[in-house]
Amino acid sequence: MGRVAAFFDVDKTILAENSAALYLRALYERGEVDLRTVLSSLGSYVQYKVNLLNIDRFTERTVQRFSGQSEEMLRKEAEAWFGEFVLPMVYPEARRLVERHLERGDVVALVSGATKYVVDPLAEHLGVRHSLHTQMEVRDGCFTGRVLQPVCVGEGKIYWLQQLIEREAIDLARSWFYTDSMSDLPLLELVGHPVAVNPDPLLYRTARRRRWPVRLFETPDTP
Repeated sequence: MGRVAAFFDVDKTILAENSAALYLRALYERGEVDLRTVLSSLGSYVQYKVNLLNIDRFTERTVQRFSGQSEEMLRKEAEAWFGEFVLPMVYPEARRLVERHLERGDVVALVSGATKYVVDPLAEHLGVRHSLHTQMEVRDGCFTGRVLQPVCVGEGKIYWLQQLIEREAIDLARSWFYTDSMSDLPLLELVGHPVAVNPDPLLYRTARRRRWPVRLFETPDTP
């Protein structure tokens, strides 16, 4: 038998808020984006939650705004943003669940459509060795404005997980995947223990119909 793994989505699964929305909030508070941009992004997020958003096209448009910017500058900016906006949003129940799988010796990985500037610091904070995420192309220390395909959503998560699955000899039939989103159905169907965490309406109905466990986490207390 291969090893047991526990794969975790990030936004609305480990974090109580969408990390892109948290980043947009920071930009808005600094006066770097206007209310119209915030409302437009909110509309896109609603489309995503009802599985109507073309996530590849949306991600490509979003990444284009970073074209020519220094990766090192964004990394430093993200470090401060992560501590102020992201860490307070970690669900205590999600933290305990990650710890439980680590204590059992399972291969634990964060698998998210967010970028490394969210996922890698969160993985380090939780003591998780493996993180898979959407990758922004960098050349000569600057972003090109392109994203490496596929985006780490839906089938894309399975694509980016393949090397980890093979390297760690993971037995998917004995493994777990925790997510809130119907877009992650391909990976949910691939593991032996799919779990819907704070599910969107489409995933909630699917989980109930298929008798998958549903877990609802309480929003963490924030200052």
